[in-house]
Amino acid sequence: MSYAGPGLSPRHLEAFVIRPVLAHLAGTDAPGIDRDAAVELLLGTAAHESGLRALDQITSPTDRSLGPAFGLFQIEPRTHADLWTNFLGHRPALAARVAALRSAWPSGDVQLATNLAYAAAIARLVYFRSPVPLAAPGDVAGHAAVWKRVYNTTAGKGRPEQFVDAWSRLVQPYR
Repeated sequence: MSYAGPGLSPRHLEAFVIRPVLAHLAGTDAPGIDRDAAVELLLGTAAHESGLRALDQITSPTDRSLGPAFGLFQIEPRTHADLWTNFLGHRPALAARVAALRSAWPSGDVQLATNLAYAAAIARLVYFRSPVPLAAPGDVAGHAAVWKRVYNTTAGKGRPEQFVDAWSRLVQPYR
């Protein structure tokens, strides 16, 4: 039987990318980074941000330009740079584990779209560096609230209901 859902299979994204990446990032300097709640939060983030399809932010039906955000997790280059400068720059062991996921080519920002493992690591670290606690596993509304506060921010146009809807349509039926 083949996968008939929309876009990338969330089961495959979880099994082949998110869980292995979070296990790779785990260490005494990153307690809880690989929690089940983090896996769910990343699946929901990818579902909402890209529909588990788009590798580039689509701002309108006629959008033909690249950016401003890239990859399944829709990470902006300035967020990516800030994470390296102001978070990983002070955590050399964790930075080394993240750097091990990068390839020599293409550039780091492009790898947010082309390198699923690296993008998942960066997305997880966006949440990890925040003092906002993760919701409990299975609490999709709680994950939506964390996504809004940390990832989309109060200035963002996204709404928690949209996150929950994306989870319900794109993740839950296929997980």
